[in-house]
Amino acid sequence: MPRILLIEDNELNRDMLTRRLERSGYQVVYAENGAEGVAKAVSDLPDLILMDMSLPVLDGWEATRQLRLHPATRTIPIVGLSAHAMPDDRTRALDAGCDDYDTKPVAFARLQLKILRCLGAGQ
Repeated sequence: MPRILLIEDNELNRDMLTRRLERSGYQVVYAENGAEGVAKAVSDLPDLILMDMSLPVLDGWEATRQLRLHPATRTIPIVGLSAHAMPDDRTRALDAGCDDYDTKPVAFARLQLKILRCLGAGQ
């Protein structure tokens, strides 16, 4: 069962995504801010990370950059999530090191395809 680290500060978004992902056969662990997310990624080594870009303590862009620099996490696929839907927002997330990007509110079927694509690429 693939393990996903969901780094999301909004409790409603976190609960909804966790339920949907678990029903789809994933094990989900979560973090509520970027610093906690980096620490959990290093300690838990998930198969994939869903990274909210607008996080407290350490934003998703910087958390992604840190994960890409760490030897243990540099190859873990990261999908950036944000309510920002402009093309520059996607580019900024990819430039930080995200493998893919999706907008909120999350269209789960579309996100699931991105997860499958990233997991396939990561194995």
